[in-house]
Amino acid sequence: MPDGGISTVQGPGGYPALVLNADFRPLSYFPLSIWSWQDAIKAVVLERVSVLSEYEAEVRSPSQAIRLPSVIALREYIPAARRPAFTRFNVFLRDKFECQYCGRGFPAQDLTFDHVIPRSRGGRTTWSNVVAACAPCNLKKGNRLPRECQMEPRQPPRVPTTWELQENGRAFPPNYLHESWRDYLYWDSELEQG
Repeated sequence: MPDGGISTVQGPGGYPALVLNADFRPLSYFPLSIWSWQDAIKAVVLERVSVLSEYEAEVRSPSQAIRLPSVIALREYIPAARRPAFTRFNVFLRDKFECQYCGRGFPAQDLTFDHVIPRSRGGRTTWSNVVAACAPCNLKKGNRLPRECQMEPRQPPRVPTTWELQENGRAFPPNYLHESWRDYLYWDSELEQG
């Protein structure tokens, strides 16, 4: 873009762009792959992305006006990681934000993770020994083995696939979804007949 700068548009978080891989699937569902309008415009100017949909709003420089992209696709495909990172959040996502003992769903901030075989008894902090748990269940289980307290996890802990985490993430849409994103987020859902 020629020098002269871009005029600002409706606050710092306004007009995010949904970022799709070259296969037109979101780079990630949870968190949803979005870029600020500034990053999206930069990628357009550098010809790193194709614009699939635009907002009505535009930014201007002294010599041109550009409509803000609402959906962009990378021109080069980025393969997904083969193994997901072992993080607290990904454990919650694997377990669909449900306590693996009582089965109730919780927001991430109200979940803990529990060592099925407690660390005090030789358990390790790995995918195959950690599950999402609510605080009351975690406290109730304490440092006992599941068979000692009759608290078996609903699903045995295991390493999830990146695809599984992406699919689970689709069930938890973010607070903001622009109408132009829906076809790309739910492209494989059944269409209404009318």
